[in-house]
Amino acid sequence: MEKIKNVPEDLITGKDLDYLSDMFEWNYVAYKKVCNEIECISDKDIISVFDEATTLFDNNLNVVLNIINNPGGDIDE
Repeated sequence: MEKIKNVPEDLITGKDLDYLSDMFEWNYVAYKKVCNEIECISDKDIISVFDEATTLFDNNLNVVLNIINNPGGDIDE
């Protein structure tokens, strides 16, 4: 029977970092595209939706950055 290795909770593996990097890139590109297009729109309803989208993408970017800056989270032991 194999021993189960304990992995520290405050560790980000290379695979994790690649995934987080991809998530950040997807959200950053979407954020930039929406920000650039919002200037060309005059319909207030569409502008409202785009504003919500920029907020969503910005929040996602911050979540990824928080994970990278605090890999173990705020777990009290």
